[in-house]
Amino acid sequence: MHLAWLELQEFRTYESMRWVPDPGVNVLVGPNAVGKTNILEAVAYLAALKSFRGVPDAVLVNTGAPGAVVRGEIGRGGSDVLIEIELPAEGRRRAQVNRQRLSKVGDLLGHIRTVSFLPDDLDVVKRGPGYRRDLIDAVAVQIWPGAHRDQQEYDKVLRQRNSLLRQMVRDVDSVTLAVWDERLSEAGARVMARRHATLASITGGTNAMYQQLSSSETVVSIDYRSHWGAERATTAQEWERNLAEALSDARRADMDRRVTTVGPHRDDPVILLDDQDSRTHASQGEQRTVTLALRLSAHQAIAEQIGESPILLLDDVFSELDPLRAAALAEALPDAQTLITTARDDEVPIGGRRWSVELGRVT
Repeated sequence: MHLAWLELQEFRTYESMRWVPDPGVNVLVGPNAVGKTNILEAVAYLAALKSFRGVPDAVLVNTGAPGAVVRGEIGRGGSDVLIEIELPAEGRRRAQVNRQRLSKVGDLLGHIRTVSFLPDDLDVVKRGPGYRRDLIDAVAVQIWPGAHRDQQEYDKVLRQRNSLLRQMVRDVDSVTLAVWDERLSEAGARVMARRHATLASITGGTNAMYQQLSSSETVVSIDYRSHWGAERATTAQEWERNLAEALSDARRADMDRRVTTVGPHRDDPVILLDDQDSRTHASQGEQRTVTLALRLSAHQAIAEQIGESPILLLDDVFSELDPLRAAALAEALPDAQTLITTARDDEVPIGGRRWSVELGRVT
């Protein structure tokens, strides 16, 4: 899988740009704030219909423009896929695959896969459990695009249950709430099945990759912690039963607090280095290395599952690594189309095609 070409119109800092990257390694070199990351963001948007920076679509439109267009062709073993996305400054976006209009985001997923590393990815280790849950769920969608529907269904039922809780008083009959408990348990079991399979596919690879990048024997593991028995189950039936029982037990507390207090949305996948929580016991260098290891392991897992390598996007990753770890990362990069941004070419110890990025231009 590779990006054959990319066209941008009024996207971020690019009024009009066409770029034909190499199918191998591409290093985008230029000063800060000239639009290097914007190119990676556009490629990732083609895969997921959302910014990897977590910003609204309107922010992606060049200031003063009525809308933006992101267009790219993906080469997949002789079967090329054309993806076109229109982003109006106001109103709904429009997406097409091979000139066919899409009605749902889920219809786009799977045509192109990307794995990215951004400077903000340290939040996965340093901040709250939501960042780690999002990482696992995002990898699940890359492997199984249908996981997106399961996650949407769980989020929808959770919102409806919470809405009901906010409307209820203590003496209200809980029969209606029991109906939502059943639906939440069913949807939660499907989410957990994907998370369990994802963790199984990336944990061993993360440990091996960390040891390669750090030249150490430190053991990396992921301890999935919940308050409803998720860690004690391995099948959809067990997750559904455990969640249903936990929701029933927590019903009075939920009604008092007017929010759902147990479920996959409250779980914490804790990343451990030698059985110590990396959030509190790891140095910044160790945290950066384990985050890189997670991303590279995810890339490997996706490639093994789908039979082709996703596009790898590395934003300013080498500038924060010491020479030994930079060389180790260069050695560990997979055989895949890779887009790397840097302000200094000499910080990237890897071959590949070099591109000069100026404001609104790539040459």
